[in-house]
Amino acid sequence: MSQNAFMPTTETVFERTGENTMIVNMGPQHPSTHGVLRVICELEGETIVQCKCVIGYLHTGMEKEAEYQQYHKCTVMTDRMDYLNANGNNLAHALAVEKLLGCEIPKRAQYLRVILAELSRIASHCVWLGTHGLDLGAMTPYFYIMQQRELILDMFEVFSGVRMMPSWIVPGGLRGDMPDGFEAKLRKFLKGFLVELDTVESLLVENPIWMERTQGVGILTGKQTMELGCSGPIARASGVHWDLRKTNPYCSYEDFDFRVPLGKSGDVYDRFLVRLAEMRESCKIIEQAINGLPEGAWRTSDRKIVPPPRHELDSSMESLIHHFKLYTEGFHPPVGEAYAGIEGSKGELGFYIVSDGTNRPYRWHERPSSFMNLKSLEVMAVGRLLADVIAIIGSIDIVLGEIDR
Repeated sequence: MSQNAFMPTTETVFERTGENTMIVNMGPQHPSTHGVLRVICELEGETIVQCKCVIGYLHTGMEKEAEYQQYHKCTVMTDRMDYLNANGNNLAHALAVEKLLGCEIPKRAQYLRVILAELSRIASHCVWLGTHGLDLGAMTPYFYIMQQRELILDMFEVFSGVRMMPSWIVPGGLRGDMPDGFEAKLRKFLKGFLVELDTVESLLVENPIWMERTQGVGILTGKQTMELGCSGPIARASGVHWDLRKTNPYCSYEDFDFRVPLGKSGDVYDRFLVRLAEMRESCKIIEQAINGLPEGAWRTSDRKIVPPPRHELDSSMESLIHHFKLYTEGFHPPVGEAYAGIEGSKGELGFYIVSDGTNRPYRWHERPSSFMNLKSLEVMAVGRLLADVIAIIGSIDIVLGEIDR
C-alpha cells in the first residue's frame, strides 16, 4: 500500500487572484488547526486574500458503518464524533430514534439527561478555553480550567464508569439511575467551578494583549452566520438569538430559567465572552435540575426497547429470553424517517435517521455543528494577517472527528 493511500484523493482547486501573491499551507499537521485540518491561504504580503479549508484527512466512515449496526449499537459511535461533547451526541441520537419509535421518556430521565448534557457543554467549553488561550500565548488559564474539566470527567466516571465516552444516554432513557454520592459531588463542583471561572476571567477579560489579539478580529455578521448555516456560540456572538433549548425545547428545557447570552460585534472576543457566559448559564440549569429532580423511572417502561431489570434475570426465564433477544436482534422501528436536533456545545447537533422496518437504520446521518461552522473561517480570514487565522480557528471551536465522518 502506498504512503499516501489514506490521503484525500481529490485535488484541491485553488486559483490565485493575483500574480504577486504567495500560497501558504497551514496544516494538516499544525497544532493550532485543532485536528487534522489543512488551510490554504493566499497572501499578499502578510494579508490574506483568500482562504480555503481542506478536510478529509481523518475520514472514518462512521455514518456508513452505522447503517450496518443495530440501533442501540450506533450509540457508541456517536461518542467518537465530537468526543468533547459525547453526552450531547448520545442525546441527539437517542431523541431521533425515540421519535421513530414514538417512545415517551419519563421526567426523571429527561432531567438526568439535561444534567449530563450541560456538564458536557461545560467540559467542552473548558477544553476550548484552555486551548484557545494556549494558541494565543496565554498558558496560565489552561491549568486552571483543565483542572475543572478533570472534575467533570470524574463525575462521568462515577455515573457510567467511563470518563470521555460514556454512552449512558440511550434510546429509551439511560443505562442506569443517578448513583449514590453523585449529587454531593455535583453540588461541590458547581460551587467551586464558578470561583475558578472568575479567576480565569480575571486573567483574560481585560488583559490588553488578549484584547488586542481578539477584538475586531474575525468579524462575522448576523446575516453571514445565517447564510453560512452557522449556529451555536458563533451565531449568538453575532447577535442571532437562536438556541434550540429555547426555540425548540426538548428534554423539558422549558422547565428551566436561563438566558441566552448574545454578542454585538461578532468578533473573536465576543465569541469568547459568549462561551464564558454560557458556562455560567449551564451551571444555573444543572442546579435547577438537581433541585427539582423528579422521582420515578429513569427509562421507558416499553420492554420492546429497553432490557428488563437486572434482578429479574436471576429468577425469570421470560426476562432472560427478552434480554437475550434485545441484545442479539435489537428492536424494529416502524418504516419512516425522523430528525432530532439539540443545542450542542458548538451549535445545532442533530441526527436524521431513515427506518425501513429492520433492526438497523437504512440511512443514518449527522447534522454536525463543527462542519457547518468551519466554512465561516474562509469568510472571516480574508483581509486579516496570517497570525489572526490561529485566533479565528480557536474561536470557531471545531472538532475534526465531527467534521470527517
